[in-house]
Amino acid sequence: MQAELFVSAPAREAIDDGAVLFRGLAAPSEAVLIAAVDAVTAAAPFRHLVTPGGHAMSVAMSNCGTVGWTSDRRGYRYTPTDPQTGLPWPAMPDVFLVLARDAAAQAGYAAFAPDACLINRYVPGAKMSLHQDRDEGDLAAPIVSISLGLPAVFLWGGKARADRPRRIPLGSGDVVVWGGVTRLNFHGVLPLARGEHPALSAQRINITFRKTR
Repeated sequence: MQAELFVSAPAREAIDDGAVLFRGLAAPSEAVLIAAVDAVTAAAPFRHLVTPGGHAMSVAMSNCGTVGWTSDRRGYRYTPTDPQTGLPWPAMPDVFLVLARDAAAQAGYAAFAPDACLINRYVPGAKMSLHQDRDEGDLAAPIVSISLGLPAVFLWGGKARADRPRRIPLGSGDVVVWGGVTRLNFHGVLPLARGEHPALSAQRINITFRKTR
């Protein structure tokens, strides 16, 4: 996959120390990314995971990469195989890796090498409560998050869950990267509003890259 699929000089917005929003970075490759998502989820279908407390998540998810993130009553963890099929998670598409590495480098995180990619599907009303991404063994590596489809409101919090989060609107093609001193900041997504996207209809896809080890 060629780097020219992506915007070479996207609009850059500083969110916090070590956290950057690139407006429209992935927009030129939206169709290619959606096709890659479809290929991954054909092998590892979307599912609603259950939290350790027994609650089903409103967001459906899948994974690709060397390991995938999963949750059940035993806790949150990364696994090398899909618990539903017993097979290895699908390989991470090249188009994913190119964008993740490019976005991380532009944000100041050189040589990012993600081994896990979480794919979340939001439909109207689905949300992600404030949380930290702390199940990874390598907390020195950043998080790279791509938005596709319907617009969403990203919640950017602080070091404590009680810190009041900022509300940051995200559109299709926007990419957020955070790490360093804000790697463990709380974040989430407000309930998705109704709408219609030309390529994804009434849904939003979020592709998140992490380095687990």
